[in-house]
Amino acid sequence: MSKLISFYKNYKVVSILWLLVSLFCWWLKYFHNRYNNYLIFKGVYYHTLSQVNLYNYYPLEYGDCNHYGPVFSLLIAPFAILPDSIGFLLFTLLNTVVLLWAIHKLPLRTKSKMFIMLFSVVEFANATHYIQFNAVITAIIIFSFLLVEAEKDEWATMLIALGTLIKLYPIVGLTFFVFSKHKYRFIISGLVWLAVFFALPMLISSKHYIVQTYIDWYNSLHSKNMENIGVGSSQDISVMGTVRALLHNPTIPNTPFLLFAAAVFGIALLRFKQYSSLNYRLQVLASALMLVVLFSTGSEHPTYIIAVVGALIWIFMYDKPFTKVNIALLVLLVLVTGLGPTDAFPRYIRHEYINKYMIKAWPCIIAWLMISYQLLFKNFNLSDVRLNSNDVHSLSSKNSSEVVA
Repeated sequence: MSKLISFYKNYKVVSILWLLVSLFCWWLKYFHNRYNNYLIFKGVYYHTLSQVNLYNYYPLEYGDCNHYGPVFSLLIAPFAILPDSIGFLLFTLLNTVVLLWAIHKLPLRTKSKMFIMLFSVVEFANATHYIQFNAVITAIIIFSFLLVEAEKDEWATMLIALGTLIKLYPIVGLTFFVFSKHKYRFIISGLVWLAVFFALPMLISSKHYIVQTYIDWYNSLHSKNMENIGVGSSQDISVMGTVRALLHNPTIPNTPFLLFAAAVFGIALLRFKQYSSLNYRLQVLASALMLVVLFSTGSEHPTYIIAVVGALIWIFMYDKPFTKVNIALLVLLVLVTGLGPTDAFPRYIRHEYINKYMIKAWPCIIAWLMISYQLLFKNFNLSDVRLNSNDVHSLSSKNSSEVVA
């Protein structure tokens, strides 16, 4: 029995589960010729080489169209030049390993990280099944936080700049500037990296083409945003989308909701005396991960790996995570957010309730409101996080002083 308990406590076993999930999704998609999204990603590289519009439809190559920035062409290049079977497999494993690594590096106990991996495996499967880059986006945001904590601001800003020029969401990493001990370095390195990644795709195309492509990207995202807003949209699984769906009113604007989110998040960051608490900083990370999803009209079913990991960091950062409220939230996150839009529920329930009213977002909205309330009013200096001793040495001495033996 003791060996069995030890087995389940070892998060390496859960890591293997993630790898098995990713391999199964690759097998299912590749051998059933259902890997359209990978072909879109691959096309970004070849279309950049050919200097054609990255955001047009190419029905002879794939369905739908690309919405990632031109720098993605260089990131996908090593996979695109390989045969689809190998390139697609390695791309799938990249998403898996990078997010596992990010969770592993969180300054939490091994047991806590194991639970984060375990309870997010359903949402990870969703992202992998849909062949999305969201697992890496999640990792980029987490690593940007961890690198600021480790006073390696120039590497944090590298990830923020790269991620933002791929899929905008990592721009939330700029939040961690307030925790930086080297703000001048953060600003200068951020501007340098932004210029580098802006220009880097010119190496395989041309200056004029890349400048025009960024303009095309903006127009593409603007058009996509307008398409997403509307009752019955498969995207817009957000706070705004939920309200529009519940009130059957697609004309409700985004602006009031975005101002509300900015005000809540911004006011919480004005609690300067809380900055010394690792608890507070981790909770800001959790809130940031959820914020970019819950207040984005582009949020869809597989995007929620970002928000769910944020919610789970918040739940498991404390010594006693399994309170009645947290257990209820965990059940909702797995059953409603994770499995709600899948075949685990009857088609009628999915279409007439879960999808129609954006119910997938509800547990995350509840969790974000609870996180925000605590960020606004809780005294984090009276609480503690139990850290993995192996992670303590990678953090600053101030962080280490918060370790509880």
